[in-house]
Amino acid sequence: MIARAAALALLGLAASPPGLAQSVFRGNAAHTGVYASQGPRQFHRVLWTFTTGGRIVSSPVYADGTLYVGGDDGSIYAVEAASGRQLWRHATGGPVAGSPAVAEGTVYVMSYDGKFYALNARTGVTRWKFATGGERRFEARGLHGMQPHNQTIADPYDIYLSSPVVAAGAVYFGSGDGNVYALDAASGALRWKYRTGDVVHASPAYANGVVFIGSWDSYFYAIDAANGALKWRFHSGEDPDNHNQVGFQSSPAVVDGVVYTGCRDSNLYALDAATGQEKWRFGTELSWVITSPAVVDGKVIFATSDSSRYHVVDAATGKGLQQAQSKAYMFSSPAVAGDTVLIGVLNGTLESRDLTTSEVLWSFETEASRRNAGWILTADRRFNAPFFYTSEWREAPIVAAERELSIGSILSSPLVVNGVVYFGSTDGNLYAIE
Repeated sequence: MIARAAALALLGLAASPPGLAQSVFRGNAAHTGVYASQGPRQFHRVLWTFTTGGRIVSSPVYADGTLYVGGDDGSIYAVEAASGRQLWRHATGGPVAGSPAVAEGTVYVMSYDGKFYALNARTGVTRWKFATGGERRFEARGLHGMQPHNQTIADPYDIYLSSPVVAAGAVYFGSGDGNVYALDAASGALRWKYRTGDVVHASPAYANGVVFIGSWDSYFYAIDAANGALKWRFHSGEDPDNHNQVGFQSSPAVVDGVVYTGCRDSNLYALDAATGQEKWRFGTELSWVITSPAVVDGKVIFATSDSSRYHVVDAATGKGLQQAQSKAYMFSSPAVAGDTVLIGVLNGTLESRDLTTSEVLWSFETEASRRNAGWILTADRRFNAPFFYTSEWREAPIVAAERELSIGSILSSPLVVNGVVYFGSTDGNLYAIE
C-alpha cells in the first residue's frame, strides 16, 4: 500500500502545473478524483461534525490543516481539519453551492450572488471580487414533463455552481450567465471570457494549457487557457420536448490525452483531448450522469441518478466491467482513496466500496437521514416517491424535489485526507468520519 500511495501522490502532483500548490474540487486540476490517502475499510467513529446555517452542497477542499467549504447559508467556511473548529467565516450575498479552490494562500469561490471571490486563506479577508453577468439555473418550457407545458421552469436539480481551477496564474470557472471566465489569479482582472449557449455550472478541468468544460447548451468545450480561443467543441444529445436528456452537469476528468465526462443525455463520454473526437460512449438507460468520473488504474468510476447504479468501465474501450445497485440517486462524485471508493447518496448515506470488487465495505447515515422526517424514505431506504411526488402540475414537482433533499442527502463529494473522510450534507453539517 505504501508504493500505491506514493504513486497516487505523484499523480496528484503531476496533474497541476509545476510550482503551483493548490487544493481543488476532485483533488487536482485534471479532476481525476484520486487521493493519496488510504480510505478506511471499516467505519470506526464520527470524529466531529460542524454545523452551518443551511444545506451543504459544496465539496470540501483541504490545505495546510484547514478545510474550506461553501454553504447554502451564503457563507464560506474555514474549519480546522483536526478538530472541526471554525477558523473564520466569510458571508456572501447568496448560496455558495460550488467548491472552493485554494492556491498560493488564496481561496477562490463562486456565489449565487453573481460574484466570484478571492479571500485570504488564513483570515478570510477579501483580496478581490469579480462581478459576472449574474447567476441563474438552467430553465426550459415543460421541463421534465412538468405542467403547464408552455411555462418556463427552473430546474430543481441544477444544484451546483461551477468550482474553479487555478493554473498558469489564472483562475477558471463557469457561470450562470453562460460564460466561461479566466481571471488573473492575483488581481481578479479579466483575461478572457468565452460565451456558450446556456448556463455553465460544470467545473473546468485543466491539462496541457487547455480548459475543458461542458455547458447546459449540450456542447462540451476545449478552450485555449492562454487566450480563450475555442480549440474544439463536442455536441451531445438533445431533448427539445422535455429538456430532460440534455446538458452537462458532470465535470470532466483528463487522463492520458482522454477527457471523460458524464452528461444528462444518459451517457458517459470519452473524447480525444486534442481533437474532441468521440472515442466511445457508455449508455446508462436514460439515467443522468451527474457525478464527475474518477479515473484510476485504467478504469473509470461513476454513478447514475434514476437507476442508482455504481459503474466501473474500461478506460480504453468503454466496456462495462462492474455494476452495483445502490438505493437512491447519486449526484456526489466518487473519491478513490487507496483500495476504497467513497461516494455519497441522496438518501443520506455515504458508501465505502472496495476498489477491486465494488462491494460495499461499510455505510454511514447522516443525522437527518436516520430521523427520516416526513417518511421520505421507505423502510429499505429508498425514496418513497408515490407518497411525496403527487403531481406533474404547478409547484408539486418542485416541492417533491425539495423533500428529497430534506433528509440529509449527500450531494457533496467526499475528500479523504490522512485516513479521514470529510463531506457535507443537506442537513447543514460538515462531517469528519474515520
